[in-house]
Amino acid sequence: MKQRIISGVLAAIAFVVLTVLGGWFFFALLLFLTIVGMMEFVRMNGVSMKHPLAWIAMAGTLLLFLPWADFGLHQPAALHMIWVLMFILLSVTVLTKNEVTIDGAALMLLGSLYIGYGFHAMYEIRMGDSHGLMTTIMAFFAIWASDIGAYFMGKAFGKNKLWPAISPNKTIEGSLGGVVLALVFALAFAVIYPDVISYERAIMIGLVAAVAGQFGDLIQSAYKRVRGIKDSGSIMPGHGGVLDRCDSWLVVFPLLIMTNLLPL
Repeated sequence: MKQRIISGVLAAIAFVVLTVLGGWFFFALLLFLTIVGMMEFVRMNGVSMKHPLAWIAMAGTLLLFLPWADFGLHQPAALHMIWVLMFILLSVTVLTKNEVTIDGAALMLLGSLYIGYGFHAMYEIRMGDSHGLMTTIMAFFAIWASDIGAYFMGKAFGKNKLWPAISPNKTIEGSLGGVVLALVFALAFAVIYPDVISYERAIMIGLVAAVAGQFGDLIQSAYKRVRGIKDSGSIMPGHGGVLDRCDSWLVVFPLLIMTNLLPL
């Protein structure tokens, strides 16, 4: 437990500092998380990092993650990049005479999109021209508030299981507690910064962070259960891997962009 607390505090401090600094510091942090997260995904699916399939998937993940414009390059259409990656992965099934199956190719495409665009969305929001730092902090606070509210409300009042086949310890009461606390934190930002964010938008951000964030957690739990593993990795002692820690983020941030809720 002591090791878990120490590693968690140190990681949190480093994360906050790099997020506040922004720019290439935040980019380097997300690049690291993207690479490690994809390595975890590849290994979870029983593919060696030495296999060409893994390297193709990693390259595709980085193509979806990279902020091309910040490197002075033309930003390809996301759909075009996804299609090219799909074509290359499917071509590998032919070139290897089905040693790499279509199922394996599809999994790598899924992982590249899930992880590559998920972390790209975080960078896009943080580096937004309008209040990028504040909106990033707001989104993270709402996600973390949902986690905290769900944990303590579940411990205190949890009786009805939310989804026992996927995550036996989660309860409906805990889930609702997470939604409420996320809304409280989101509305607090609207109170502090009334000229930046409206109450209506704060409520929507809180709901997306809580509901989609909890789904992100359940998605990762479901996948680990299928693979028969407890953690996606061991990058942080006592905390598991990158995908264990970032599962909610990878779902929430893309949705905030798609729903036009952020940047403010």
